[in-house]
Amino acid sequence: MDYVFAPMPTPSLPVVGEAARFPVRRIFCVGRNYAAHAREMGKDPDRDPPFFFTKPADAVLGDGETVAYPPETANFHYEAELVVAIGKDGVNIPEGQALDHVYGYAVGNDLTRRDLQLEARDKGRPWDWGKAFDRSAPIAAIRKAAEVGHPATGSIRLTVNGKVMQDADLSELIWTVPEIIAILSRSMALKAGDLIMTGTPAGVGALVPGDICVVSIEGLGDLTTTIGPRAGLSEAAL
Repeated sequence: MDYVFAPMPTPSLPVVGEAARFPVRRIFCVGRNYAAHAREMGKDPDRDPPFFFTKPADAVLGDGETVAYPPETANFHYEAELVVAIGKDGVNIPEGQALDHVYGYAVGNDLTRRDLQLEARDKGRPWDWGKAFDRSAPIAAIRKAAEVGHPATGSIRLTVNGKVMQDADLSELIWTVPEIIAILSRSMALKAGDLIMTGTPAGVGALVPGDICVVSIEGLGDLTTTIGPRAGLSEAAL
């Protein structure tokens, strides 16, 4: 097939124990899925149904990479997250069959321009400018569910320069992985290659240039991201 210009390469992530990579199709994110985080954001977790936002597939980057402090923000935040990698297509997936559609799991960090997100929220506007910017989805190598199972409990922790900033357990998720998959699949077809970032615990906070941010999830390993100098957009970003 001919194109008017060369199409972008397919975004992808490594898979532990595999030479082949996992092609990323879409990135879904669950908002306020830990009760304590919902409260620190001024919301009531006992009333809010699950809601979703997205990041573009090419926002993904791997473990050990540096993210430049992004433009147009003065409040750049980390958010430790369990990531679910979908490996089987499905619509209207029953909750009891949801885990059959999971290829594996990974450690993620939902980087957020918090000031832009909150401004949009307060005005009733979409969150894209706060959430869906370039290189906003660091994710470590995927570990296959066939090898690590389906983690429903276990420590999820984030440190900045060695100091613990987030420390919770996966059992504290308001909406479980099977529930999230079932709910998402009622609205649109889930496809192999989709990623789901399942929400962050309490303790979100700001990053500055020079920070080293490490997210750790029990049984899944670590994700390390270094924050580089603030940089405005330029031809180098293209």
